[in-house]
Amino acid sequence: MLHLLTPLFLPIACAWVERQQRIVLAQGLPLSDSECADARAIGVRAPERVRLLEVERIPLPAGRFIRAIARATGLLANEAAGLAAGHGILVHTRHWRERALVAHELVHVMQYERLGGVRPFLRAYVYECLRFGYAAAPLELEAVEVGCQFFSAESPVG
Repeated sequence: MLHLLTPLFLPIACAWVERQQRIVLAQGLPLSDSECADARAIGVRAPERVRLLEVERIPLPAGRFIRAIARATGLLANEAAGLAAGHGILVHTRHWRERALVAHELVHVMQYERLGGVRPFLRAYVYECLRFGYAAAPLELEAVEVGCQFFSAESPVG
């Protein structure tokens, strides 16, 4: 049933993600040298464009419709640790600069680049979450797998 709402949901979701990206790019910090090296290893084409923004809470969309769809699909959770919005990455304070989390979100940045931007990424990501469920969506599994590789190689970021 939710897949029928995708044409309504996608433009709203894209606008929200693009707004988050603008905020992070304006207020965020560039990647450290080691984070840039990780980004390059992951396949991010433009690590110099990526910014990290520390937040007390990952924001949720204001509209009830988009918030309900995002929660129903597992796209956003109340206590998310991070969120990639194009080249902007929001990171919850309790996970600030954790290598595995940043690597996970950098995979999503690479996916945004690989798929051609916010709209193509969200179209694929939402479809996968609706079809397979959030935890089994191939784009999410790719990010989890890479993040786990960096967790096993955890070292201070500096």
